[in-house]
Amino acid sequence: MSEKVELLYLQEEELIEAGILDMKECVNTMEEMFHLMGKGDYMLGGPNRNDHGLMLWFNKEEPFENIPKAGPDRRFMSLISYLGGEFDVIGNKWYGSNVENMDKGLPRSIHTFTLNDKETGAPLAIMAGNLVSSMRTGAVPGVVSKHLAKKDAKVLGAVGGGAINQSCIEAIVTSVSTLEKIVLFDINLEKGKQIANKLEQKLNLFVEVVDDMNRCIQQSDIVTVATSGKSKPEIKKDSIKPGALIILTGAADLSQEVYNHSRIVSDLWSMHKKWLEDGLSHPEGIASIRDWTMSGQLLELIHNGEYDDSAIDDIGDIISGQKTGRKSEDEVIICMTGGLPTEDVAWAYKVYQNALKNKIGTALPLWESSYLTK
Repeated sequence: MSEKVELLYLQEEELIEAGILDMKECVNTMEEMFHLMGKGDYMLGGPNRNDHGLMLWFNKEEPFENIPKAGPDRRFMSLISYLGGEFDVIGNKWYGSNVENMDKGLPRSIHTFTLNDKETGAPLAIMAGNLVSSMRTGAVPGVVSKHLAKKDAKVLGAVGGGAINQSCIEAIVTSVSTLEKIVLFDINLEKGKQIANKLEQKLNLFVEVVDDMNRCIQQSDIVTVATSGKSKPEIKKDSIKPGALIILTGAADLSQEVYNHSRIVSDLWSMHKKWLEDGLSHPEGIASIRDWTMSGQLLELIHNGEYDDSAIDDIGDIISGQKTGRKSEDEVIICMTGGLPTEDVAWAYKVYQNALKNKIGTALPLWESSYLTK
């Protein structure tokens, strides 16, 4: 008897047909994923099962001419994980990133995603990964807002108007029914106005564009930060509204005073602490993670003995009922999201199942066992 292995190949257009842009469903999927994380029904890479992934660390100078050198947002990374529950599958996101891609008309990061059977290791699907990644990244702030925003949150502030923050905004609006307006700050004012028009049409919610970030922060009950570039947006303590929820999908510049007077929640704090371990083993030390990780500043304070991280909670523990959610309407909460590999697995699996159900994609034969005996 001859056994064969085949996988489902899904192009980006086919992923769209299979519902990958359904933000409401993506938010629900991320919520279920966090519930499983809180229960412990997952596995990330590394012996501690909490590694973000395996990354090629570039240096500014290399002994060989062709070895890639460090640059803005330049990295190659593999993010593998297992997610249990109804998913019960292993997946891996592989990507390269270079900010100079944008000068070539390419996305900053280019992703490929693979799902594998947990028993045989055989691939189930290989798919374009950019929409998987951007949708799950945007959906997470929606889940966080649902569980941690104050009850009467009316104003959503957005720092940065790029594609990722647009997804974050959509997810938060999908999850918080009390919102009355969006306040958008983008370093490019004219671009911000164009994005505001797009968001108003899509979300049917008024968008105010401001040219001063503090004006955005001061009036916002929920703040989503997702920017790129060398300069991190500085959020001052005096600008933060009582009861504000600040969600860092990208890095921000916060003072130690802000950290000391806020509650910190993360997607998975053990993963962030592994970044600290990796950074300390890098030739440049902790500076190697300070700028590109949203928790880099806080990790440095912890390393220097200036902050006690024992009170940091994971959102999965809150969703699964092991930890308390918002403790008061005046509590300021800062949530740091580093991007969990299980998020990609969860959303890719949902879209894969929908593609199978609707006969979307191309089945590709990989091998037959009879070939191996010849």
